Amino acid sequence: MRIALYGATGMIGSRVALEAVSRDHRVTAISRTPSAGVPHGTFARRGDAGDPDDVARIAAEHDVVVSAIGPSRTGVRHQVFLHAIATLAENVGSRRLVVVGGSGSLEIAPGLRLVDAPRFPEAARAEALTQIAAFELLEDKGALLDWVYVSPAPFMAPGERTGHYRVGVNTVFGETISAEDYAVAIVDEIERPRARHDRIAVAY
Repeated sequence: MRIALYGATGMIGSRVALEAVSRDHRVTAISRTPSAGVPHGTFARRGDAGDPDDVARIAAEHDVVVSAIGPSRTGVRHQVFLHAIATLAENVGSRRLVVVGGSGSLEIAPGLRLVDAPRFPEAARAEALTQIAAFELLEDKGALLDWVYVSPAPFMAPGERTGHYRVGVNTVFGETISAEDYAVAIVDEIERPRARHDRIAVAY
């Protein structure tokens, strides 16, 4: 499968790239400034997630588009991130769009989102709210776009690849997931879609 990957050098993007390459997929690492820092086995290509024509051209050459772009922790690049997600959503055409998401919009109780919980860290709030806005943007597209938003467990960090995880929908059902197993779940979703026009959550 030909995978166009935006954000391939980040914590999640790099692991998605390596996982996909290990399964013999062809991964194109898209960046405005291609460098030697792209994950091993990928093909570096210049591109801009905020450029409609560029996104459409790249999407047409691939089977699936993955966004592993993330907002800044402080929310300073909030609008840049949302513009990129909106541009991808509007211009990937019939290609499937897989978005690496956040956990802030998951519910910890009926009607209570994780981001609204009293103990949610203030330092992560701006980032979480930006990710929620991206999820809502995709929801607004509905069935007009073949998309899936993948939310990790609340606590995610580099760790061990076990190949095991559980999948939920809109609630927090597990506290942790390694970045490696989150990447496994994303590539599994690319190969065997479990959700369309919706979100899945991944945790142990």
